[in-house]
Amino acid sequence: MSLPAPKTMRASRISLSQLMQPEHANNLGNVHGGWIMKLVDECGALACMRHSQRRVVTVAVDSMTFRQPIKIGNLVTLTAEVTYTGRTSMEAEVRVEAENPITGGKTHTNNAYLVYVALDDDGKPVSIAPITAETPEEQNRLEAAKQRQIMRLKK
Repeated sequence: MSLPAPKTMRASRISLSQLMQPEHANNLGNVHGGWIMKLVDECGALACMRHSQRRVVTVAVDSMTFRQPIKIGNLVTLTAEVTYTGRTSMEAEVRVEAENPITGGKTHTNNAYLVYVALDDDGKPVSIAPITAETPEEQNRLEAAKQRQIMRLKK
């Protein structure tokens, strides 16, 4: 069976938005980091499902950097794209932005890199289409993702 044709990064792009409510708060009154991690995982998985056209499972959270706190009442928008593909695995890069819906002010709050594996109907890993870069910026992101994959495999 031959591999599907390569797909672009932008073909996998997905965005999710959610208003942060009091039930999302930690004991400091900010949004709980675990809630953001859940949303990041969902967004990354959706980008990988869009790319592979398969169900996926999370294999690793490579890194998650919390740059700024997210406040209750902020609109959180997560944007994910597939940045690397192996034979059955994919890396998703997820960017998190918080917006004050009253002022319109936006803050880049988080970045995350996660790895997923595509599954067939029997729950076994299945081959996926390779990713292709269309711009120099995407090529740089692809090269950085390849380096992260090399580091993952060394662990």
